[in-house]
Amino acid sequence: MSANDTDAASDTGSIDRATDRGTDHATDAAAEANGPVVDLADVTFGYTATPVVEDVSLTVDPGEYVAVIGPNGSGKSTLMRLLLGLLAPDAGTARLFGEDAERFDDGERVGYVAQQASAAKEMPITVREVVKMGRFPYVGVDRLSDGDETVVEDLFDEPVRTARRTANAVSGRLAAADWEIVDDALATVGMSAFADRRIGQLSGGQRQRVFIARALAGEADLLVLDEPTVGVDAESVDAFYDLLGALNDAGITVLLIEHDLGAVVEHADRVVCLNREVYFDGSTDEFVESDALARAFGTEARFLTGGAE
Repeated sequence: MSANDTDAASDTGSIDRATDRGTDHATDAAAEANGPVVDLADVTFGYTATPVVEDVSLTVDPGEYVAVIGPNGSGKSTLMRLLLGLLAPDAGTARLFGEDAERFDDGERVGYVAQQASAAKEMPITVREVVKMGRFPYVGVDRLSDGDETVVEDLFDEPVRTARRTANAVSGRLAAADWEIVDDALATVGMSAFADRRIGQLSGGQRQRVFIARALAGEADLLVLDEPTVGVDAESVDAFYDLLGALNDAGITVLLIEHDLGAVVEHADRVVCLNREVYFDGSTDEFVESDALARAFGTEARFLTGGAE
């Protein structure tokens, strides 16, 4: 981890300032949802006749920090695709913010951070340009949602400002308020100093923080992370999880799919242990005391927990 990376990760003072807006947003959204953020009921799915996940029920409430663990091929990533509506269950139901997950179209409420992808390194764009993508759902004609009458009235009261706002909305340009949100998101993840740097010039840990900033710029209520620290050095992993914890404390729901059991036990509040079916769903402390790991992982468990060969 470079000195710059360390400095960026230590910029925790910006969390409170930049997430005040996110906390209010998450609280309001949770109240509107009036139920779980994620709700899977008796879900079964297979790419062939053999189920990859079978009879899985899972709810995630607003503000929770939940980690899903399991051996390779256990169905973790498939479960993530089901709860995001990217796949349709063969049986059972998947709901996201109270709606059918496959039909859910309020995508800005969900921030997704994938495993390290080589394509991300090759994108010829800057950090700020990546983060501003989070604002795209909020620009365009939909921004004039107050109605035509309000726009007409504003033209008489503030003709220049209203004309500029209307032109920006129609053309899809970001307004000053959008850029402020982008800058706040960069500050929150400690990446302001790298805003003009190409995304491909960053370390793995820095890139993952940029993708979290993109989700924050979209004012996401739910962060879904699919093994986000694969290929990231140990010091950057620690800083990454410190950031997730701070965001969760600020009111953002975190759903983490992770292979690193040590990180899960240290940081998550709740663990779901999966190997096609759910072997455990409960608090981290209860998971540590249970035999779910041995039952789900089988002979792999002794290696994962540091046992003797």
